[in-house]
Amino acid sequence: MILKLKRTPGIYLVGFMGSGKTTVGRSLAKYLGWRFADLDEDIEAREQKPIGQIFDQHGEEEFRRIESDALKRRVADVARGVPWVISVGGGCFSQARNFELIQNHGLSIWLDAPLELIRSRVAHSTHRPLARDPEKFETLYWERRPFYDKSDYRVAVGPDGSQGAVDSILKLPIF
Repeated sequence: MILKLKRTPGIYLVGFMGSGKTTVGRSLAKYLGWRFADLDEDIEAREQKPIGQIFDQHGEEEFRRIESDALKRRVADVARGVPWVISVGGGCFSQARNFELIQNHGLSIWLDAPLELIRSRVAHSTHRPLARDPEKFETLYWERRPFYDKSDYRVAVGPDGSQGAVDSILKLPIF
């Protein structure tokens, strides 16, 4: 295992909504024997309401504040040496304060899924507020890619789906 991961045992899965961060994260954590957290699930549990409702009632800016607080709580655990695989929301990594936290407390891995695959995965999702408008959805996909590209590693999500992504992560020169 590389030194950075030994010091701060956090693997943060980043990427656009529907790229498979939660599915890949659960599987990867199980394989490694690490804990797993999905930041969106953390937020919903703490706020006792779905993400969509938080967006609708309080707006994206307030959601991003809540998201940063949730990330800080998980990072504090990683900083104490507790190994975590953490799936972060699609917009989390594009926020400067979150990017810095993640980069200083483990490794980031971008799950890079093609737009058409993501569209097929989120087409009937009602719980994703930023997927409601197809035009804005595509624009957001392209706007966020440069942020994801700052990740420590990039793993393409392709025809082998989530298991293929897990296999690719396990082949990275980090373990």
